[in-house]
Amino acid sequence: MTVWERIRVLTPERPDVLFENWGPNLDGASLVTAVQRINGRDVAIYGHDFTLRAGSMDATNGRKLARLFELAGEKGLAVVGMNDSAGAYVPAGVGGLDGYAEAFTALRKISGVVPSVMCMFGFNAGGGSYLPRQGSFMIQPEGSFFGLTGPAVIKSVLGEDVTPDDLGGPKVHGASGVVDITVPDEGGALRTAARLLRYLPGNNRELAPFQPTSDPVERETTEIDALLRKAFESPTGFNTPFDVGIIIQQICDHGDYFEVQPGRARNAITAFGRIGGNVVGFVANNSAVASGQIDVAAAYKIARFVRFCNLYNIPVIFMEDTTGFLPGREQEMMGIVHAGRSMLDAIVDVRTPRILLILRNAFGGAYASFNNYPTGADMVLALPTTRLAVMGPAGKEFVYKDELRKLRAQAKSMGADGGAWLKAREAELSTRYERELMNPREALSLGSISRLVMPSELRRELGRCVEFLLRHYTPSPMGGVQRESH
Repeated sequence: MTVWERIRVLTPERPDVLFENWGPNLDGASLVTAVQRINGRDVAIYGHDFTLRAGSMDATNGRKLARLFELAGEKGLAVVGMNDSAGAYVPAGVGGLDGYAEAFTALRKISGVVPSVMCMFGFNAGGGSYLPRQGSFMIQPEGSFFGLTGPAVIKSVLGEDVTPDDLGGPKVHGASGVVDITVPDEGGALRTAARLLRYLPGNNRELAPFQPTSDPVERETTEIDALLRKAFESPTGFNTPFDVGIIIQQICDHGDYFEVQPGRARNAITAFGRIGGNVVGFVANNSAVASGQIDVAAAYKIARFVRFCNLYNIPVIFMEDTTGFLPGREQEMMGIVHAGRSMLDAIVDVRTPRILLILRNAFGGAYASFNNYPTGADMVLALPTTRLAVMGPAGKEFVYKDELRKLRAQAKSMGADGGAWLKAREAELSTRYERELMNPREALSLGSISRLVMPSELRRELGRCVEFLLRHYTPSPMGGVQRESH
């Protein structure tokens, strides 16, 4: 599509183009900036015109773009970018680089002030890649490319043959988290951008748009009850994997939610949804993948999403079901401790309404570093089947170590019959450990959990909590101490 065709896909309404500087020398003509009504509200948009100078950047359109960002920040307008640029315009000399520097700076200054959605089209290199990633979200369709440089340079410098898709296509960036959403084509990217905007406020001084719903908050979530019963009745019991997306779907208005980074770290799900018309962010361990354990990629994915919600006044519902952080040499080498810190920093800093729902397993450091009362949760709910403890089933080795030592010595003296006997005794201890320590009773008595909620009541209880907390929350920009970078 041309930039004008892309604009028409975003909305049928006519854009108010800000600068129509299409003179004989074409300076500034390869970039269109405008304000346009999308979903009933004003949005600042820009798009590279690849038919002129391959959409490249010169000093004039760098200044145009900076002015658009400044306008968006001043008026509180969300930004949509349609990126299709070969980078700096070579004949412009350093002017093209100055143009990028000016746009970089202006976009960075409105980061955290207004949200932005960047669509990647065509072939983008150099500054054409750096600039959009400074935005909030990136959407990339199939057949597009962006990267530091293209395959030809890689071949000349490193002697490597690589295709554009393998170097900077959506399968690469979607897996790394550089891109938040991948789609089949340009039309899908633009429609996805328009849909994402429905969950985002225009700026950091307001709430996300409320959308009236015919789905009653009191609706029972009997499907969640059936899902959990089926899981618990299976041979693997508490360790039975299930897709937490099913629970999110049942809680949201009409089952509709918008997942962010669905192609990365599926052991954690981050998504926007609505309950009773109010936008909320969901952060959930997904036991269907790697038992929901938190690895490096999941920790960074969670941290980034939580920080966005915190900046833009979006309540967050955390759903916990994990046996902890993923251990191992590879994770340590990748910096799991640092990634865990990033996640914990983001959670501790949350000022928006925040709820923790413990679905099933909550052990050790994963519980301590997730959204709980000590880290600032407003409410902590749990299902009656919650297992909350310092350690999982292996904890019996520490709690009953003296008994186990005696049992193992006795089994050894029994000869061939001792193995089966010992196995039965250890199973009894495991059951005892789960009954005495791995249950929500202690957490309730200590005030770590507010109350137990039945699975069929989840939508009603969460909806009431969100409505109450939002009634007593005033949207505003973040303030206070700016902590060290994570």
